[in-house]
Amino acid sequence: MVTRAERTAFGEWWWTVDRWLLFSFVALMVAGFLFGLAAYPPVANKLGLPTFHFVNRQAMFLLVAGAIMTGISFLDPRQVRRLALIIFIASFALVVATLFYGAEVKGARRWINLPGMSLQPSEILKPAFVVLAAWAFSQRHVRRDMPSTLIALLILPLVVAPLIRQPDLGQTILVAAVWCALFFLAGLHILWVIGLIGVGAGGLYLAYQFLPHVADRIDRFLNKGNGDTFQTDMALESLVSGGWFGRGPGEGVVKRSLPDSHTDFLFSVIGEEFGAVFCLAVVAVFGFIVVRGLIVSRSNADPFCRMAGAGLTMLFGLQAFINMAVNLNLIPPKGMTLPFLSYGGSSLLSMALVTGFLLALTRRRPKAALTERMPGPALAPRPFPEGRIAHV
Repeated sequence: MVTRAERTAFGEWWWTVDRWLLFSFVALMVAGFLFGLAAYPPVANKLGLPTFHFVNRQAMFLLVAGAIMTGISFLDPRQVRRLALIIFIASFALVVATLFYGAEVKGARRWINLPGMSLQPSEILKPAFVVLAAWAFSQRHVRRDMPSTLIALLILPLVVAPLIRQPDLGQTILVAAVWCALFFLAGLHILWVIGLIGVGAGGLYLAYQFLPHVADRIDRFLNKGNGDTFQTDMALESLVSGGWFGRGPGEGVVKRSLPDSHTDFLFSVIGEEFGAVFCLAVVAVFGFIVVRGLIVSRSNADPFCRMAGAGLTMLFGLQAFINMAVNLNLIPPKGMTLPFLSYGGSSLLSMALVTGFLLALTRRRPKAALTERMPGPALAPRPFPEGRIAHV
C-alpha cells in the first residue's frame, strides 16, 4: 500500500494523478481486449490468418500503450511541451513523407511503411498538435514578447494542408474542431466564432466539390440509392439484431459480413453480441471521461494545463463520438477508430499519448510552483477548487 508519506517517484505520482481518469482508461483497455475476442477472430479467418492473429497483436499493442500512457503521466508540464514538440516535428515529417512514399489504400495515402511496422502518422500528430496549439493560445497573456497568437493561427493550416492532400477529411475535421474550441477558450470575440463557422462550412463545400471520395460518401449518406452502402447498412443491422441484451459472446451473425468490424465498426459488434445495454455502458464511460477531464482541466490554475487538458479531452471525446455516430448511421463514414476499443497499433499509440498527456497535465501540484512564473498582473493565480496548480 502506497502511503502519502512515501517520498518516492511512484508515491508522489499515485497521490497526485487523477485516479478516476486513470481507472477509466484502464477499464477501456480491458474492455477493448474482451470485445476484441468477439470481433477479431471472424476477420482473421476471413483473411486466411490464424484465428487469434488480431487478438494477440492487440494484446501486445495494449501493453505497449499502457506503458506509454503511464510513463508520460509522470512528466511535468514543461516536459510534456518538449515531448509534444519532438513528436510533432517527427510525425509531421512522416505525414509529409506519406504524400510521396506512403502506401495507397482506397485512393488515399495515409500509411507509411517503417522497419518492422506500418504507421499512420496523422494519428500520432493529433495529440502533439493539440498540446502545442494550447501552449500557443495560453501564451497570449503570459509572453508579450513572442507572437504566440500568430503561431496559434499558423499551426492549423500547417497541419491541415498535408492531411487534405492525403486526403484524410476525418482527421482534418477532428483537429480543426479541437483547434476552434481552443480558440474559443482563449477568449476570441463572437464575430470570430461566426467567421470560423463560415470558413468551416466553406471548406466542407469545397471538399464536396473537388474531392470525389468526399462527395461520394456524402451522396451515399443522403441518398442510399447513390452508391454502395453495404457496410453502414450491415453496421446498423448488427446493432438492431442484438436487441437490449445481445446474442451472446461469439454468437453474432451479421458481424461476419462487416469488412471493418474489428476497426471502424467494433461498436456495432458490441451491440450485436452484448446488446444495447453494453453500448450504453460504453457511451457512459466515454461521457464520464469527457466530463471528468473538462472539470479537472477547468480547475487548473495554469493557463497552459487548463487549455491543453481541455483540448486533449475534447480530442478523445470527439473521436469517440464520430466513431459511434458513424456506426449509428448518423453521419457519413469517416474512417475513425473508437479509442482503446478498435484494433490498430497507430490508434492505440495515439490514444496512449492523448491520455498520458492528459494525466500528466491534470496532476495536483503545489502552489509554490507558481512563483517561478514571470511577474505581471495577468499572471496572478486565481483560486480554484482542489488546488490543481501546474508547474511551469
